[in-house]
Amino acid sequence: MKQNAQVHPVDIPRTTQRKVTTRLVPFLALLYFVNYLDRVNIGFAGPNGMKSDLSLSETAFGFASGIFFLGYLVLEVPSNLALHRFGARRWIARILVTWGVIASAMAFVPNGATLIVLRFLLGVAEAGFFPGILLYLTYWFPQRQRARVVALFMTAVPISTALGATLSSLVLQWGDGVFGLSGWRFMFLVEGIPSLLLAVVTWFYLTDRPERATWLEPTEREWLTAELAAEDERRTAGHHWTVRKSLTHPRILGLALVYAGIVYGLYALGFFLPTIINGFQQQYGTHYSVIQRGLINAVPYVIGAVVMVWWSRHGDRTGERVWHVALPALVGGLAIPVTLYLGNPFSAMVAVTVCAVGVLAALPTFWALPSTFLSGAAAAGGIALINSIGNVSGFAAPYVTGWLRDWTGTQKAGLWVVGACMVGAALGALALRRGIGERVG
Repeated sequence: MKQNAQVHPVDIPRTTQRKVTTRLVPFLALLYFVNYLDRVNIGFAGPNGMKSDLSLSETAFGFASGIFFLGYLVLEVPSNLALHRFGARRWIARILVTWGVIASAMAFVPNGATLIVLRFLLGVAEAGFFPGILLYLTYWFPQRQRARVVALFMTAVPISTALGATLSSLVLQWGDGVFGLSGWRFMFLVEGIPSLLLAVVTWFYLTDRPERATWLEPTEREWLTAELAAEDERRTAGHHWTVRKSLTHPRILGLALVYAGIVYGLYALGFFLPTIINGFQQQYGTHYSVIQRGLINAVPYVIGAVVMVWWSRHGDRTGERVWHVALPALVGGLAIPVTLYLGNPFSAMVAVTVCAVGVLAALPTFWALPSTFLSGAAAAGGIALINSIGNVSGFAAPYVTGWLRDWTGTQKAGLWVVGACMVGAALGALALRRGIGERVG
């Protein structure tokens, strides 16, 4: 028998959780890194040639950016139910293939109308990926660890935005003229390819359930399977949630609205921060190269990643959930509207960074909330519904922000809306406090 099988029984939980975390979380974070980069790289393409080449107004650019989420909304719940039925390995690999093909095809859009169609189809292709991963994590990690694990997985968001900003800027600059393509077209082509390669890896690497994990020792598989089964029994005792109930209950809809407020801030920053940084040059009389703008864009997300992991660990350790969502959302919402009223780029970036930290700190603990009372197919449906309704903000944020920019001539009104949505999310989380339960673990 292998040496690992000789672990003392009291060490089995620790060794099992370490193995599962090491095997699954980095790979899932890599998938989300590529996913998120393909989702928001239009934000880098816009101010670096795409808007002028396709004659897009700020409103049209915001519409093209945001219509992705309407496509996402169409198939989110069916896709997550399919993942629950057919297994994560097969379904996530399918998602990777379809989104990779469409993401690369965006390199060849001839006009704004085609761009809008492909962005919609990209949303359809990606539907179910993020909530599917969240559901998949509930198959492997007990509730008391989920905020920390979701935070580690979601570090892909700030890393993708930070590293992706620099990467996309480099590809834009160095790829200009390659294959006769402009820089932004070459960026779309190159950044769609990794998902196709990762689809093959996913098919062979992921394991659907703990009981099938041959990379765990028999005692480790038995412990993890029993632990998760016992947790499901405790969760559902006297409170059976059907799929239908998870798709109609006011508690789920309330959580979806809270998530929408947080996501509004995430995507308003993701799509328009590169444009805001470009605006610093006119507003403050500065000049930045493409690479410098990419590095400046990365700063809020690097800091946000560190705080996100620390804050989620704190939430798991204390067992408190609601304030760990509400407080960062409130702080971020109060910080962002003042960004463009400050007198220099440094002060403005401090305010943007506080907002980014607030958004990122709130997200992992938020996703620990639904699984405090949902499991199985009900969790698949409920998590997908929360994500799909919440991601309507992914459409609204860039569209409204762009429209307000065209209407008022500045970014100020758009950032006030961001702040209001995030403060509303904080108040909504507190209002749901009794229904979703304050403590876990």
